Parts: sequence; structure tokens; C-alpha cells
Amino acid sequence: MRATHSAVVAALLATTLAISLAAGCTTSREPSPDDGRSPSVKPSPSGTGPTAVAGSVLAVKIDNAPDARPQTGLDSADIVYAEQVEGGLSRLMAVYATKLPKAVGPVRSARESDLELLRQFHEPVLAFSGAQGKLLPLIDRAPLDAVTPEESSGAYYRGSDRAAPHNLFLRPSRLLPSAPGAAALTTGFRYGAAPSGGTAEPSLTVRYPAARFTFTWSAGLARWLVSTDGAPTVTADGQRVAPATVVVQYVRVRASGFHDFLGNNTPYTETVGTGKARVLRDGRAYDVNWKRPTAADGTEFSAGDGSPAVFAQGQVWVVFAQTP
Repeated sequence: MRATHSAVVAALLATTLAISLAAGCTTSREPSPDDGRSPSVKPSPSGTGPTAVAGSVLAVKIDNAPDARPQTGLDSADIVYAEQVEGGLSRLMAVYATKLPKAVGPVRSARESDLELLRQFHEPVLAFSGAQGKLLPLIDRAPLDAVTPEESSGAYYRGSDRAAPHNLFLRPSRLLPSAPGAAALTTGFRYGAAPSGGTAEPSLTVRYPAARFTFTWSAGLARWLVSTDGAPTVTADGQRVAPATVVVQYVRVRASGFHDFLGNNTPYTETVGTGKARVLRDGRAYDVNWKRPTAADGTEFSAGDGSPAVFAQGQVWVVFAQTP
């Protein structure tokens, strides 16, 4: 399914330019897929659905705007990455390997940072609603299986309970024949019994310019209850999202070469390199270091003495925060 679409993209852009000139349009800026209009997408040359590589994880870009909540299928993800996008808002990427829910969404558009983050997996399947036209060639060249609504055979559908663009959902079984299993999670994470040390942490909040996440320890559930922008994060069927481990990973967030249709720059989250992190598990917080030498590597987390930082078994949330 992965093919180079450069010629097709060029033809689409040429057609769009011709129509714009005929209508007397003078702007050359391409609309963002987040402006509610039809997104730029990679057209499928065959119109058929994908065939996943054995061991491929499924990564889905999930809308986290207020109108997109509650989300569907978020509680089934093995890993949830939270990142900053335009205007200081947040967006999620959910990664599925051990379980495929019946539906996931709302699905939204991809960002340049996603390509670096996903290099840690072997030929991952990336489900997203579209991307800026200038980003499409980068997605074409990335070692992943990119699937938009136009490239799938009935994998996507529109829900009727909310307005576009917050109503696009995915049927994962149409993209993967089965869950690939935990071995496909080549993240570098380690799991095991709680280490000694740490400090008691009943609650922790991570703030973006226009969004925030709060994680509150529940001793009864032995999980961290997630709240988004001050409200409990629940799924569409009423399940509270509650990971076993939360990682606040401090990274460099810089400007990219892309903007939305309002002119807001798209932040680029650098996930290769080294830095500090805070790991929340079992009601305690551990200050650790992180290292990811290249994009093809997973991320290693270690304590100050160099010993591996181990996570609790269960869902992991990784929240990328600007290095102080």
C-alpha cells in the first residue's frame, strides 16, 4: 500500500491552483486540515485497504479539542502520547498492540513530529485524517503505513452525535487483522516491581499554553485518573481513563516549518536526544533521565545511579512538556 504519491500530489496542487486563479484568489497558503474544511490527503492509487506488516502497531491521531470529548477507544491503548499543537492546544496519539477496540476516535490530522516519534516501531500503521500538502512528501518517505479515509476500504466512518471535523472514527479491525502483541512495542520501556525511593505524589498537573492534564492517584484502582482541562477524562461509554504509569518527559519544543490556516506555527516536539523526566507510578513520583540516541531507537529511562526506571504493568501515558 505504501507508494510514492508525489506525482499525484503535484497534480492535485496544480488543479487547486488553477481553480484558485480562475476564482480570482490571490493567497498561496494551503488550508490546514484543522480548519474544518476538506483536508489534504494522500490519495490511494488502488482504493483498497492496507495490509499490515507482521508486528505492526496501530497508531491513531486522536482529537483532544473540547468538542471532540469524550473519545472512543482511548482506554484500550497500550501507550498514549500527549503533545502540544497549534495555539497551545493538545492532541493525542494512541498506540495499540495488545488489544484492538471496535472503534477509535475522533481521528484528526498528522504532524511532522509524529514521523520521528513513530520511527521506533517497525512499519507502524498510522491512521489520521489528513495533513498539510507540504507535509505529505515527508509522510510518503517515512517508514510507516499511512492510512487516511481515502486510502481505506470502509475503515473510517462519520459519527452522527457531533459536528465535523470532530466526528471521524476508525474501525481498527479494517487495518490490522489482529493485535500484533506486546513484542511490537519497541519503545525501550521496562516494566517491573516498584523501585525504592521516590516521593509521595497525590496529583500532578502538566500545563500547555491553552491546555492542561492532571493525573490524580487512586489507591482504590491503583491507577492515575486523568483529567483534561479540569474535567475528568472518560471514554464515550463512560469509562474513566486511568493509566498505570504516567511519564512527564521534558523535551525541546521548537517552531517547525509548518503553519495552520490562521498562521499559527506548528510546534515540533523533539523526541530524540537526552533530558529529564518524571515517572508517576504506585502513587509516587521518580525523577529520572531519558535517552533516545536515534529516531530508530526506543527511549531509555534511568535513575540517577544509572539503573533502569521501571514502569507498572498497564497503560502508559507519555506527556511531552517543554524543558524548563
